[in-house]
Amino acid sequence: MDGAMLARIRWRRRGAWLWPTFVVATIADGLIGHLLPPAGESQTVIGAGLVACFANLLGVLLLSRPFGTLLRRRRPDYPTIVARDYGGTSAILAITALILAAGLLHRPSIASHQRAMREAIARAQAWIGDRAPAEFRRNVDKVSTFVIQPGSIYRTCVPSDSRPRDYCVVVKVHMPLQQSVVFDGYESNAVFGAGVG
Repeated sequence: MDGAMLARIRWRRRGAWLWPTFVVATIADGLIGHLLPPAGESQTVIGAGLVACFANLLGVLLLSRPFGTLLRRRRPDYPTIVARDYGGTSAILAITALILAAGLLHRPSIASHQRAMREAIARAQAWIGDRAPAEFRRNVDKVSTFVIQPGSIYRTCVPSDSRPRDYCVVVKVHMPLQQSVVFDGYESNAVFGAGVG
């Protein structure tokens, strides 16, 4: 082997980080997106992984050349292919950092919505336990809650003992306690949710 061939092999090995990084980062991004969703209340690992895969592919396609060009300005000794590989790797790592930052920034909003939902359920249970017919009061611990407006308005139902119907209330968490719960009929949240969707 001549010196040029050995130099090419050395550069190839030094610059072959793009696709291994792509695979590892896509898996990590899927887990980050599941544990710290950047939007909404939750996200599956598969869904977050697919979004991350698409974002990483776009990052490689759109940013590997510009990042590689910037790198070659600072390190002109790098071959173009190695600089592009490093540029693509940098783009993938930047996308992972963005997903993590978005998830961390959105986390307080999710925690706030979860607290509001727990408060809505507690208010609904107290109201149903105090005012609903006995066949529903006995099942006050078997609540089903539908989110109408996250962090603000919830619909909570409890099932009947014998008949296939529910007793439902709407809870507006930001209203004063005495005015925050109103009766909303006997239609289950499954039926209500299908009508809303």
